[in-house]
Amino acid sequence: MKKIVFFLPLLGLLSCQDILVEKPKAVAIETFYNTASEVEAAVNSAYAQLRATNGITGQLGAQLEAYTDYSYGRGSYQVLSDFQGLNSTNIPRTDEGWRLFYLTIRNANLVIQNAPKGKSISQADVTKYVAEAKYLRAFAYFWLVRNWGGVPIRTEAQLNEPNVKRNTAEEVYTLILSDLKEAETNLPDKGAQVGRATKWAAKAALAEVYFTRNQYAEARDKADEIIKSNAFSLVPVATSAEFDTKIFGPTVVTSTEEIWYLKQTRQNDQGMYLAMFAHHPGSRLHGAGGFYAHYSDTETNPIIKNWDAKDLRKSAFWYSWDIGLGKNSILSKKFSDPLAPNQTAAGNDFPVYRYADILLLYAEAASRAGNGPTQAAVDALNQVHRRAYGQNPTTASSVDFKLADYTADTFNDLVLKERGYETQYEAKRWLDLKRLGTPKLKGIIKAATGKDVADKHLFWPIPVAELNYNTALAPTDQNPGY
Repeated sequence: MKKIVFFLPLLGLLSCQDILVEKPKAVAIETFYNTASEVEAAVNSAYAQLRATNGITGQLGAQLEAYTDYSYGRGSYQVLSDFQGLNSTNIPRTDEGWRLFYLTIRNANLVIQNAPKGKSISQADVTKYVAEAKYLRAFAYFWLVRNWGGVPIRTEAQLNEPNVKRNTAEEVYTLILSDLKEAETNLPDKGAQVGRATKWAAKAALAEVYFTRNQYAEARDKADEIIKSNAFSLVPVATSAEFDTKIFGPTVVTSTEEIWYLKQTRQNDQGMYLAMFAHHPGSRLHGAGGFYAHYSDTETNPIIKNWDAKDLRKSAFWYSWDIGLGKNSILSKKFSDPLAPNQTAAGNDFPVYRYADILLLYAEAASRAGNGPTQAAVDALNQVHRRAYGQNPTTASSVDFKLADYTADTFNDLVLKERGYETQYEAKRWLDLKRLGTPKLKGIIKAATGKDVADKHLFWPIPVAELNYNTALAPTDQNPGY
């Protein structure tokens, strides 16, 4: 069983939240934010929402996995694979995501506002914990802005203001970048526990934000800082099974590849719920069974059909299982935990930023920034590709791509394909396609599924509760189509 290296006790989080909402608020603030341990507990409460069952490591991640070009949704997630927007079953799921992200933001804001007022805490600890809170706030806003567009900005200055206007996406990104830059400056190289944000996590987030905004030179340079630090490396594998035992399995505590993961453990509501959506009960790859809410097909899906069988990721990430649609159906096994004691207790950690992501991001960003691939970009891509074929990631091999064989367009498409293989079932693919612009996204989905993406499918609806109770919002603030 995996050793718990960064576990936020549920009872502790609940008691912490009770203190934070207790009336009068002034009493809670005076009695709680005075020592380093108290402030750290408050920061932990911001992490808790990101790891929640219905957040990105569970139900919300499952929502995004139904939007991909390599898999299809099943059951209540099947309608999402039609790419026509959300129905009445799925809207409450995204509403819950909105609530969880804003709880993260609220808890982070409380730390940002009150930690500097602590009476028995050093300035160094204040600086560190405020930076960590700003990292978590930025991360939550990054998810909000990509999935809902412009959203209301709530900072420590508006904690007591229920009515806040909808800000533009550009305004949201301005706050995100400001928070991440402060986090990059003031977070430590290494967290006190595995799973805490570090300056490397902040650099990775900055690289992804720049990447999403098509600021390719900035994304390239930030990713290059991580690469040149030599603080991280790909975990070598020789067989497909080692992707589980060394990288994604429930007993892996950490690895040289981990930059920032949401840490999970085999306890009720503390595990990766997303794993439950992948499996069939008969496979016994999840101790509690499985929803098999996503699947693919070895013949009808061109991504899967054209994937080289010698690529170890293909057999590492998928297994054959007839779900009633015939012998060609396959299910994801990237995150398996046969010993998970219940649905919400798979021990697999959720990768947010890992070194493979950064190498692939660097490869594409360098190519786009330079109007064509560079040798350094090809080298970064080759590290991931070699590992996929069981080769030493840092040694030239027969599976290497060669610079002379690619133009700017063909190389960028190649990296996008490799990113599609590498990050499957990590809730990344849809957002990766969205950053390329609507025409590119629609073309890729059409080629893979034969379906047209409706414009209303590009953003989730603002929750009705937010529109009803936030009087600074008008009905026209709702996203198109809802």
